[in-house]
Amino acid sequence: MDNQLNKNNMRNLKRYKQNLKVVGNSVYSYDTLVAEIKGNKLQKVKWNVNGMTTSPTTSKHINYVANELNLQLI
Repeated sequence: MDNQLNKNNMRNLKRYKQNLKVVGNSVYSYDTLVAEIKGNKLQKVKWNVNGMTTSPTTSKHINYVANELNLQLI
């Protein structure tokens, strides 16, 4: 069932299962919306948590989703 939508509209990914999830077309890193799937592209969205707007872990999560789902990162 990897990379398939389950009954809750969540994609199952092989890695980062605790801190990364894809629900429908939305990508969440640590429960923060960080990207959205639009067709065959993954678009980053602006986020801000305690003044932080970027992090190495979130970047790793976004790149992983783009690679795993064969999406172009924009």
